[in-house]
Amino acid sequence: MFNDIGPLELVTLIVLAVLVFGPDKLPKVIQDVTRTIRKIRDFSESAKQDIRQELGPEFKDFEFEDLNPKTFIRKQLDNDDLGLKEIRNGFDLKKEMAEVTDAVHGRDTDSPSTPSAASTGGRVDMTKKPETPAADTRPPFDADAT
Repeated sequence: MFNDIGPLELVTLIVLAVLVFGPDKLPKVIQDVTRTIRKIRDFSESAKQDIRQELGPEFKDFEFEDLNPKTFIRKQLDNDDLGLKEIRNGFDLKKEMAEVTDAVHGRDTDSPSTPSAASTGGRVDMTKKPETPAADTRPPFDADAT
């Protein structure tokens, strides 16, 4: 319940409780708080049982934790019917990152020669500087762009 409270925070809470309630009343307050928590848990469990009985036998596998969106999505993604495990296992992150690194550094992983745009499937090598046109050629004019 209090997984994220450190030892220093716990000591601070104990000191504050002693200062606020006093050493005489503190055990009574602790008993009252634990009794209240126990009653809330009992009420919650009885409400869950009532809901399960009202839903009927077709919802016998229903868990209230499934109402949490994260849990619901996690269960749906782990479902083998979707084939997501095969997709996840077929994706090699190291290979993809190596290809991106090679492309950034201008290395070609397929062949040692420099490929042209036609041989690379229309991909443009962004690491090369574009060829400068001749001095007498005009750049293309686009009337819609101006």
